Order: sequence, then structure tokens, then C-alpha cells
Amino acid sequence: MRWEDFRGSDNIEDRRGEGGGGMGFPGGGAGGLGIGTIVILCIIGWVTGINPAILIGGAEQMSGGRQPREERVDPDTQAKRRAPPTDQAGQFASKILGNTEDVWTKILPDQTGKSYRPTTMVLYSGGTRSGCGSAQAAMGPFYCPLDKKVYLDTSFFQEMARKFNVRGDFAYAYVIAHEVGHHVQDVLGILGKVQARQQAAGKTEANHLSVRVELMADCLAGVWAKNSNDRWNAIDQSDVQEAIKAAEAIGDDKLQQQSQGYVVPDSFTHGSSEQRVRWFMTGFRSGQTRSCDTFRSASN
Repeated sequence: MRWEDFRGSDNIEDRRGEGGGGMGFPGGGAGGLGIGTIVILCIIGWVTGINPAILIGGAEQMSGGRQPREERVDPDTQAKRRAPPTDQAGQFASKILGNTEDVWTKILPDQTGKSYRPTTMVLYSGGTRSGCGSAQAAMGPFYCPLDKKVYLDTSFFQEMARKFNVRGDFAYAYVIAHEVGHHVQDVLGILGKVQARQQAAGKTEANHLSVRVELMADCLAGVWAKNSNDRWNAIDQSDVQEAIKAAEAIGDDKLQQQSQGYVVPDSFTHGSSEQRVRWFMTGFRSGQTRSCDTFRSASN
């Protein structure tokens, strides 16, 4: 993937090197949850494929905890966070984010009539605060709809290679584009509606709704890739194969088989390997946001 010529985003908040953030909440965690609880929820998230930020938010609601306090940052720290990254991983994240901005700012109004408001990407190392609670490296990348930010510990790219044998710039770009896809869903008003439905649904139905959300984000990542390539011609077939391999590696069925030796489809929250590949390719082939309506699809 030729990403070096992409425009770097101004919406990067680089908190790396600040230490393990996420400890500044009451009780050492999100909304009063203990750090031990958060670690356990992170582990459960890795095993089940559930976004740990969702698990933490649910546990916080059940425990009656408060929302995280707004972070107060001194001007020098804020200026440092906003400085353009100088390392390769930071520059890569900035340029991929910038490219998603350039693509979605153009195609979202054209395809949906909605204007695009860019997300901010927080780069961190180890742990930090998010509007959804404590962000920990074990969570993997996630989007927090409460503060409209994507959170990424850049060591996750190394984890992809080590744990899933997934490598390549476009595979990493797919991960970022997937999280930006959740922001697109938020802009379109989809996330709020789904969360309301999940609160009234049973566990199995809530999981099925989560799968539809995640598969849509995969499809939107494909829409971004198609439109980006049409304009910049920065990827080739080998790059597409990298994304396919990444999608296959993080399917719920494969993760469950690896972690527990058997598969429980009703517990899926992100979709099977086959589903994730199919929906990414649906978006990539069409380049159209409307092709990603997993909620109207008879089958995922």
C-alpha cells in the first residue's frame, strides 16, 4: 500500500509516553470500577470478541457507577498531544485517518445526504482515559461514541502479527477504517438506535445486533478502500488479500475455536470469518454506503 503521500490528519491526539492513563478514575478504573475488574473484562473481551469498552460500560451501569470525569489537561500537554507524530507508526495512523477524512467528507454527503464530521484518533501506549471508561491495550482498537473518538494503542499492529499472523500496511489500515466505520454509523444515527434496541433485547438478540453493527463497519471499511483507491490508486490485489486475511483472522468462530476449542454462534458479537470477509468485499466492490445495510439483509 502506498500511504506515504496521503494527507496527515490534524485530528490526532498522541498520548503515547504519558504513562498508563486510565488510572485517574475513582477506584482506579472506569466510573468506580476497580482496575482488577477492568483487566478481567479486557480478557473476556479478547476471548469472546466483544469490545471491552461495551463490557466496561455495561458493568458500570449495573454497579451504578458514574460516568468518567472530564479529563483536565494543561496547555503544554495538550500542545504536545496535538503535535504531528514523528515515528512511522504514528505517521501511518495519521495518514490513514487523514485519507478516511478525505474520502468520507466527499462521499457521505453524495451518497447519504449527511455531512461528515471527522472523528479524533487517540494514540496511546498501555492505558489512557476515554469517554467510555478506561482504555487498556488489551482491548484492542475501539470507537467510543460518547466522546466520538477512536482509541488505538499502536502496539496492536505488532499484536496482529504475533497473535494472528497478520501483516501488511493495508491490513493495519483496514483495522483503522473499521473503527472509523463505527464513527460513520454514529454520524448516520445508527449506533444510538442499535444501543436502544439492545437495552430492550435479550442477550442473544443483543449479540445478533452487535454482529450487524460490526459487519456494517467492515463493509464501510471496504467502501472507504474502494473510493480511496479510485482516487489515489494506492492499493493492489496483494493489499486486498492482506485485508481479507485480517478479517478472516478476527472472525468470532476462529477466535472462539482458538481460545476454547469450540464455537457458539449465538455468542458471536462481530461475525464469523466468512461474514467479515464477505461484507468487507461487498463494500469494496460497490463503493456505496447503501450496500452496507446489514440490518435489511435477510442473512448476514
